[in-house]
Amino acid sequence: MGTFHVISKEIKEQVLHRIKNEEVSVAQAAKDAGISDVTIYSWLNKTAQGQQNNTEVLRLKRELQGTYELLGKMTTELAVFKKKAGCRR
Repeated sequence: MGTFHVISKEIKEQVLHRIKNEEVSVAQAAKDAGISDVTIYSWLNKTAQGQQNNTEVLRLKRELQGTYELLGKMTTELAVFKKKAGCRR
């Protein structure tokens, strides 16, 4: 097994920036930074999962808002129905 060393946040951000924005390959970025390409793929996976989680949260918030709107409409319709039903009796 290889040795373990901490990679600074700045280096990580720089490497990911080069891959995402400068179209540098993972292999080249790993070689330039002196780190394992497996490490970089792990970072990319975590970044993608974080973005996916954020997207899912936003989707669920929109869905919840729609549910609240529907509940409001149904509550209003029920109140109108009850009022009309009460007037007939």
